[in-house]
Amino acid sequence: MRLLLDTHAALWALSEPEALSAGARQAIVGADEVRLSVVSPWELVIKAALGKITLHRTVEDICRELEREFAAHSLGVTLPHVLEVGRLAPHHGDPFDRLLIAQARVERLTLVTRDPIFADYGVPVVKA
Repeated sequence: MRLLLDTHAALWALSEPEALSAGARQAIVGADEVRLSVVSPWELVIKAALGKITLHRTVEDICRELEREFAAHSLGVTLPHVLEVGRLAPHHGDPFDRLLIAQARVERLTLVTRDPIFADYGVPVVKA
């Protein structure tokens, strides 16, 4: 299985694995490929700067640890991803999540997320 981690799923995998469903934990550990979109560190940096979240380590350290623990490789944003965002129905208003959905669609990845709206976009989902 080829996975794309939603931001909260990535954080939970590192810091609170018990917050993930058993299925999500198994999927991440057994995945053929784990990807972390550059959208996730971008979201973390912005939310931390706005005081919406408190991080107990740097975003850079989080990314390094995901790579070390789960062989998570970064997924950059490409023009096809951006264009796919424009094709999405307006079910979800969060721009970070919309870009993750678009990336999953273009790259044919399964999203690990707790957000039930993601499935409305026809992407495979493992419930976090």
